[in-house]
This record gives sequence, structure tokens and C-alpha cells, in this order.
Amino acid sequence: MRTLNGHFLFFSLFVSLAAFVPTLQGHIGEFDEYWKKKADEALKAAQEAFYPDPMNVTNQFNFQVNKVMTETNSTRRSLEGKRGGRCMATNPIDRCWRCDPNWASHRQKLADCVLGFGHKTVGGKYGKIYVVTDASDNDMLNPKPGTLRHAVIQKEPLWIIFSGSMVIRLNQELMVASNKTIDSRGAKVHIAYGAGITLQFVQNVIIHGLRIHDIVIGSGGLVRDSVDHYGFRTKSDGDGISIFGSSNIWIDHVSMSNCQDGLIDVIMGSNAITISNSHFTRHNEVMLFGASDSYSGDSIMQITVAFNHFGRGLVQRMPRCRWGFFHVVNNDYTHWMMYAIGGSHNPTIVSQGNRFIAPNNTFAKEVTKRDYAVESEWKNWNWRSDNDLMMNGAFFVQSGSPITSSRRISRFHVMKSKPGTFVTRLTRFSGSLSCFKGKPC
Repeated sequence: MRTLNGHFLFFSLFVSLAAFVPTLQGHIGEFDEYWKKKADEALKAAQEAFYPDPMNVTNQFNFQVNKVMTETNSTRRSLEGKRGGRCMATNPIDRCWRCDPNWASHRQKLADCVLGFGHKTVGGKYGKIYVVTDASDNDMLNPKPGTLRHAVIQKEPLWIIFSGSMVIRLNQELMVASNKTIDSRGAKVHIAYGAGITLQFVQNVIIHGLRIHDIVIGSGGLVRDSVDHYGFRTKSDGDGISIFGSSNIWIDHVSMSNCQDGLIDVIMGSNAITISNSHFTRHNEVMLFGASDSYSGDSIMQITVAFNHFGRGLVQRMPRCRWGFFHVVNNDYTHWMMYAIGGSHNPTIVSQGNRFIAPNNTFAKEVTKRDYAVESEWKNWNWRSDNDLMMNGAFFVQSGSPITSSRRISRFHVMKSKPGTFVTRLTRFSGSLSCFKGKPC
């Protein structure tokens, strides 16, 4: 019946969407008028979200980090000994909401806290609260009210929360519609032992606080993706979160491990994305940004990866990038087996203020890995390391030229990142949090 083939193209590389439909499948059977309309809308949204001067966004991000760290240092002495009422948040995203003991009554304030390329993401901020009360996922065509699947396909903006802790085994991909926030604060919510979460041709989605693990390939079948549309989905890949042709997406404070394919895949011209405050463990290919060396539509991709902990049992792709612009800032890389950051086909990678602790394996000390290119080619790719902390023999092979902003902005906003020596503090609370009503989170 319905199948999705999504394709986004950068302005100067504009190619007919239809030309890519036969070759790049989005687990959809028939690219009908419904999907064509969604694809066109998504392309327009992705183009509107594109920043022609991405370094201005990185500078603004670093300014906010420096501001919060200065405020934290100046107030630490007065807070010492008052742990019961002390705000433990250690980075600017968390400081925006975690200090409020009434966070449960002000849930939608979270949408004001995102930084980086996803900073315009509002999720379901302007919608009603929807409470998930039922962990079942038995009907793909007519989801039961009270289930997560019923919540995410609604047309209107929704702020989705959970009545209590639960384990949700998805029988097929969870197709999330635009203008949704999935907020598990106050409950331990696991998405596990079944299919993963798919954001396809959508805008304005926030995923916060979920524990996503042990995701497997979905068998495919008829799945409803909105209240007025369903279609046939082919087998899913087994990604924890798949972002396909979508923009203004924020993933925050998730804990992820052991998915059959990637933990987070961002492909097909997705743009304006921030992945922050998350904890990743026990996985091989962690993050893939960009579908193919031959798919120029990913030139529009701009992603911020910040305040995350890349922990035990990880192998590679933290992330692996193609085509776009990627700000990897103030993350803690305590484990990898092959390499940490890789890529191909001329991505721009700005690595700032990260801590890289190399494995003991002499042949895996290099942070970076370039694929499918000889040195005479990749030496022109802009891969820059600034204020990173290298430990246990780790080293970052730089290439290209120093990247500067093309705009005239004040010195006050042209900020260097906080050095890697600050990373343990900035990432101290990465992953899903245990929040209790009436107390700072």
C-alpha cells in the first residue's frame, strides 16, 4: 500500500526527488501523493532550517557554556553544604530546567532549553499533555488510546508523558508525527526488545529521557503513521532512533545500547539536530550521519553533538559523517575499540573541548578515521580539533584550514569552547535521569 522513499537535496545540488525514489528506500512500499506531499514539506523545512554560517551557531553554543560555567564557579562556595536544595545541573541545557523543583508542573519549559543546531525545536510545546497509561503495542492500524503509538500519530502538537515506569516492546517501527515531545521524566520508560523509533519527513520532535536498548529488526507490515494514513512498511533496520528527511529534532538525556543496527541514524537530508546529555554503551556502529557518499542531499545536514558520554563497549562511529557540518563539543569519549570520529566525502567536523581516552590497543589510538579517500583528497576536508583533551596516547589527525565565521559578530560572542578538562563536570549527569516531583531533577 504505502511506502516511504525520502530524499532531500541541497540548493545548488537540486535534483528531482523522484529520481532517487527507486534507489533510496525509506521502508515504504508506494511513494504515493501523501508521502510526496510530506517529502516536499520536509524539504522546505530543512532548507529553512539551514544556517549559511554554521560557525556562528557553534560560537553561540560555546558562549552559553562559558557563561554557565562562570556562574557555577561564582556561586559554588555559597551553595556548599546545602546539597538538599542545591541545583546539581552542570551545563547550560540542564541549568535551564533542572533547578526548578516544580519541573513537573512546568514540563514544557524544557522546549526553551535546547542549544546548537536544533535550537529552534519546540516539539509539542504548544499542545496538550497526553498521558501514556498502557505499555502495550498490539494494534498497528488502530492503536489503542492510552498507548504511546496512539499518542505519536495524532495531528495536533502533544506533550507526551507517562503515568509510571514501563517497558514498551514495539511490534513495528514507532512512526512519530510532527510537533511531538516524548518526555519520560519522573518515570523509567524503556523502549526495548522490539522495533525502534522512526522520524520520517517530520519536524519539531523532542525525545527526552527514554532508555532505548536491545532493538531488533521489525518484520514490516501495515502500520499507521497518522490518524488518516497507513501503509505497508518493509523491514526496519534495527536502529534505536532513525531520523529520515526530518528537521528541528532534539534528543536529550537518553540512554542507549545494543541495537541491531545503529543507535542513532540521521539520513536523507535531515537538518537542525541536537543530540545532547546522552549515554551510549555496548554497541558497534553508534551514530551514522549521512546515507551515502553519492547522496548530495546530505550537504544540508547540520548537527550538534554535545555533553554526551560515549562509554563502555563501544566500537566505532561516534559519529561517522558524510557531506554536512558537525559540531562535536564537550563530550566524554572514555571507550572505543576502533576509532571515535570518522567520515567520508568531505564532511566538516569541528571537534571542541572533548576528552578522548584511547584504548590500550596500540593500533586504535587515533581518534579519527577517513574512509574511501587517499590523503591527497582528505587533506582538504575540514576536520579541526580545538581544546580537546587527549589521554592514553589518543591523537586527532587534523586536515583542511581553520574554520572561521563569515559574519561580523562581536568578540563577546566569538568564544572558544570549554577545554576537555571540564568534560567530566559537563557530562556528569548524561543519560536518563531519576527525577522526582517537588525536587530539582
